[in-house]
Amino acid sequence: MARHEEIAEELRQAIDSEQYTVGARLPSESELAARYDVARGTVRQAVAALTAEGLIGSRQGARRVVLASRRSQSFAELRSFAQWARAMGRTATGTVISSERRRATAEDAARLHLPDGAEVLYVLRVRGLDGERVLLERTVYADWIAPAVERIEPDCASVTQRLYEDTGLVFSYGEHLIDAVAAGTHDAGLLGVRRGSPLLRVRRVTTTHTGRPVEWSEDRYRPGSVSFAIHNSIGSNPLTRRPAETESD
Repeated sequence: MARHEEIAEELRQAIDSEQYTVGARLPSESELAARYDVARGTVRQAVAALTAEGLIGSRQGARRVVLASRRSQSFAELRSFAQWARAMGRTATGTVISSERRRATAEDAARLHLPDGAEVLYVLRVRGLDGERVLLERTVYADWIAPAVERIEPDCASVTQRLYEDTGLVFSYGEHLIDAVAAGTHDAGLLGVRRGSPLLRVRRVTTTHTGRPVEWSEDRYRPGSVSFAIHNSIGSNPLTRRPAETESD
């Protein structure tokens, strides 16, 4: 194994073990070069590999920031769809179907801590995995981040990564509610499934490290496209059961 590959693997393990947590800055290239007794070019190669995997983000003139770890997806850990796909060696794609400004509904205002009547950005995306449509994302962005989202190209694979690169925003906390719904005519057509097919639905609110809501989203996964594993113990259980909500869909 080449030296830069060894360094990259050590950094991955350090991120996995939370020596560097999500949102934390890595040491500078010169500090890493001194630590591993190598040239800065070797460190640069190692860091480039982690950037390509979506584990860290890079901005001009700033230290690299940890965006995710490579562990299996857990609801004790926040990771975007594209970051999860890269960690699994898969290719994620995204296509915006519609994007529009609108007045916040009562639910939008409550979830995003906005005043009544505030303007939000609503975006519907189809996400793909290795060329297959697997996910519909209906995302509502708070007014303060909406302009940055609108500047992103419609086929951007990772909005999370782009927002970090463009604005320095790091998604730090998320709350998820999981259930199942039947595919309506519109969703069935976008995902290429039969009307009435069961879809795994994940509703989530994502915030900054200070707790400021950035977005809330309703994600609907195609049957058989993804599964979630929950690991818990008698002392720690990140999954909370809630009664199913009754609603017309």
